[in-house]
Amino acid sequence: MMPKDFFVKNYSKCWKFIKESRNFIYIVTSVFFLFVLIGFFVPVPDYLADEIMKILAELIRKTEGMSQFELIRFIFLNNTQSSILAMILGIFFGVFPIVFSAFNGYVLGFVALMASNSGGIGVLWKILPHGIFELPAIFVALGLGLKLGMFIFQKQKKKSFKNYIYETARVLVFVIIPLLIIAAIIEGSLIILTK
Repeated sequence: MMPKDFFVKNYSKCWKFIKESRNFIYIVTSVFFLFVLIGFFVPVPDYLADEIMKILAELIRKTEGMSQFELIRFIFLNNTQSSILAMILGIFFGVFPIVFSAFNGYVLGFVALMASNSGGIGVLWKILPHGIFELPAIFVALGLGLKLGMFIFQKQKKKSFKNYIYETARVLVFVIIPLLIIAAIIEGSLIILTK
């Protein structure tokens, strides 16, 4: 039988670890928003714009004709897979979380520019609800991935690595996945409603 305070204890430990990792989360968040600005304000080379448009077209093709439930499931699985990869691949000195953050920030900036060019700057408010739960979950995942890559600089490397893995897995289960479920429901529902 599960102890009465099982969830309380685990959430408490999660927030403690997130608080201890906040500088890493701030770094990936700053990189993300820096690249959002670059994607929005710096002219995109034609070849790069073409590549981004191909990625977006492929995403639209994959989700075309999906029901609301299928779309929610697709968004959730896609975001969860990205979060887990960002955490695990952070082991390589935290390079992947930084690259992932920069790339996604740049794509968001580019998409925001395209959207504002076609529908005016006000259309950006329609994009906002899509990221309210998704972005914090992704930033925490990326920040913890970055932190994982720093275990190499700790005195007790093996102990630090084990602790980082264990605490990161706890945050994934109790914080990131629930946020991504909520994000997928909101995003999937909004896409269906605005079709």
